[in-house]
Amino acid sequence: PPPALHTCQGLAPCLPEEGQVNTSGPRLLLATLHPASSSSTAMDRFFSALLLSLLLLLQSYGVCGAPPQPRGTLCRTKPTDLVFVIDSSRSVRPHEFEKVKVFMSRVIEGLDVGPNSTRVGVINYASAVKNEFSLKTYQTKAGLLQAVRRIEPLSTGTMTGLAIQFAISRAFSDSEGARVRSPNFNKVAIVVTDGRPQDGVQDVSARARAAGIEIFAIGVGRVDMHTLRQIASEPLDDHVDYVESYSVIEKLTHKFQEAFCVVSDLCATGDHDCEQICISSPGAYKCACKEGFTLNSDGKTCSACSAGSGSALDLVFLIDGSKSVRPENFELVKKFINQIVDSLEVSDKQAQVGLVQYSSSVRQEFPLGQFKNKKDIKAAVKKMAYMEKGTMTGQALKYLIDSSFSIINGARPGVPKVGIVFTDGRSQDYITDAAKKAKDLGFRMFAVGVGNAVEDELREIASEPVAEHYFYTADFRTISKIGKKLQMKICIEEDPCECKSVVKFQTKVEDLINSLQQ
Repeated sequence: PPPALHTCQGLAPCLPEEGQVNTSGPRLLLATLHPASSSSTAMDRFFSALLLSLLLLLQSYGVCGAPPQPRGTLCRTKPTDLVFVIDSSRSVRPHEFEKVKVFMSRVIEGLDVGPNSTRVGVINYASAVKNEFSLKTYQTKAGLLQAVRRIEPLSTGTMTGLAIQFAISRAFSDSEGARVRSPNFNKVAIVVTDGRPQDGVQDVSARARAAGIEIFAIGVGRVDMHTLRQIASEPLDDHVDYVESYSVIEKLTHKFQEAFCVVSDLCATGDHDCEQICISSPGAYKCACKEGFTLNSDGKTCSACSAGSGSALDLVFLIDGSKSVRPENFELVKKFINQIVDSLEVSDKQAQVGLVQYSSSVRQEFPLGQFKNKKDIKAAVKKMAYMEKGTMTGQALKYLIDSSFSIINGARPGVPKVGIVFTDGRSQDYITDAAKKAKDLGFRMFAVGVGNAVEDELREIASEPVAEHYFYTADFRTISKIGKKLQMKICIEEDPCECKSVVKFQTKVEDLINSLQQ
């Protein structure tokens, strides 16, 4: 017989809760792979072995194929009446509309769907409005996902105001499955559009908000930003989002999964296993240690540090200076670099910092060891001129290997080497060989992507485990999201207390990025 599923903790969230029916994932595998007859012992063993292999494969990819959750994750979505209001006007090409459907599916996958939890409806609009399905139509996640896949674009005009009016009068009505307004339920509309509306949106959006509907406005491409601000709820910073193209709209999925998450403060309730300090984050927590202690590899206990002066570290920033970054964002990147420098202990025997900028060519701003203190490093960073051309990331990685971490350019033998690659677009050259060689040489590589950065390229650059070494945010305004995920375990010494400067670098990054946003 197949193994007892309750022993597979990585699959537990995929299994049905009491009183529910789960028709996807492992349950479907059981129905398909378990032999109908026990007439053949050999066949039984074959199917059982195959099933076990598949279950282990699923478990190795985390929960239902998703990345492993942070320590202490506890996130349930508050009961919500959610309506997507989707622009499918002629400016939205068919392959782009498919990206919108993927985005909707990803958001739905993160919800607790059911008649007593979250209900979902979809309004499709162009010159006219089409109610694809209402809040009462589907009561399971599987049914919703299948319905989303069947949606087709209308390919005419852009009557956004008409669509919002339809949401008020029809989609959020009792007859369509909306629940009576109550503090126990949220009413949320997510409007996705890529153009200027052909009708008014300000008054009708105000009526929707007055009716208790929280509106998120997502703009794509050449959308009119003033229109998005007229549509969205306050605060606008939380309710207005912009992406440069439909190819990156899926990156907003995580934001909406967090928005619908009911946050439990596990530190306040004592539901954690941290030895010294518990730090809450949305739906999860992480452990930290008091001054003079360092976090052990188990992520929860602490060890006392000796009075050492900190370990050596050679750190090189590899910064994208292409024209797509834009001057104002390039200044933010420079500020980001300098605030990280502030967290290091810079000296001949401790941290050294180098800086390389690249676009269509590569330019070393200053090598490792040229500046012996933070003040001089920060001054040099501020003077860095914006190159403003192409994006030759592969060439830059090769330079990092051949020059930046060479002894002639200040690198120290036997000292840990860390590279931080910051980019906002697709590389115009080949990166695979250089990215692999950097990691083969023992360099610890972090990849930070913004905007149109390609996640496959970021993963290729990042060291193992990849999930801890690459980070992405949709635009520079939300760069603080990177800080929440950044857990740089770059100390390779046997005694973690020998890595004082590295530990400081690791623990201060989140605060630095948050202050950068301010």
